[in-house]
Amino acid sequence: MSHPILKNLSLPVVAAPMFRVSGPELVVASCKSGVIGSFPAKNPRTIEELELWLSQITSELEKEPSAAPYAVNLIARSDRLEEEIELCKRYKVPMVISSVGSPEKVVGPIHSYGGIVIADVATLKHARKAAELGVDGLVLLTAGAGGNAGWNNPFAFVRAVREFYDGLVVLAGCVMDGAGIRAAEVLGADLVFMGTRFIPTIESIADEEYKQKLIEVNMDDVMTTKSISGMTANYLRPTIVDAGLDPDNLPPYQEFNNSEHRKKRWKDIWSAGQGVTAVKEIVSVEELVKELSVEYNEKVKI
Repeated sequence: MSHPILKNLSLPVVAAPMFRVSGPELVVASCKSGVIGSFPAKNPRTIEELELWLSQITSELEKEPSAAPYAVNLIARSDRLEEEIELCKRYKVPMVISSVGSPEKVVGPIHSYGGIVIADVATLKHARKAAELGVDGLVLLTAGAGGNAGWNNPFAFVRAVREFYDGLVVLAGCVMDGAGIRAAEVLGADLVFMGTRFIPTIESIADEEYKQKLIEVNMDDVMTTKSISGMTANYLRPTIVDAGLDPDNLPPYQEFNNSEHRKKRWKDIWSAGQGVTAVKEIVSVEELVKELSVEYNEKVKI
């Protein structure tokens, strides 16, 4: 579809919002390279820090009229959601990604200044509910995505949603290169989330050991579990082993949450999507987007 949010994009890509990975530098570099940069509102530890991030991003992107827009990821169940929404309104954040719960509280305030809202969904039921609430787009969480993931096959999910929805459709899960971006468009998606490929970039705030680990592993090292966060998510099996846990015999979430591993779960147990096989080196965002653009624009030989 044609939508104003897509007009300044060099590629139909959102650099996905990632916990302890996405910071102002990654967002700004992504936008300047022609893809939508994003970050979770929870990455800044305080509301004051969140405002500093928004001020920095806004200031940097105002100098680049041709830059792509940016997005903020709001968790619908956040205990500071109202304050985060007010900051989004103050800085007129172009796009808000609503996750983990109904987007109902987010849609009205963001639409009030002309921003758009896209909502994470993992099922057709939730996709229909979000559409009824007036969101501008749906992020389809599919099997194989890094971090919080869905369980539906992207081929089936996109086509099923397109039967009833004509808004923005964003495919999240296993898009690892330019050919994958093209394939998503053929299915009917307008945009794709790419997370894992952006973790080992120079501008990412991810731990350097995390970046290096992504180069060393492949898709066979990715496993799905609810034990770590309580939600279906994909993690790197070797990092679970390194944390002193048996990946094949993980305790239930409640037990894990109350154990000595609780404080370590986000610091030492790292997530990745099945597209991790495409990670070969640590590069700048500009270099990554150029590589993806070449792949996207060349004729794929079968």
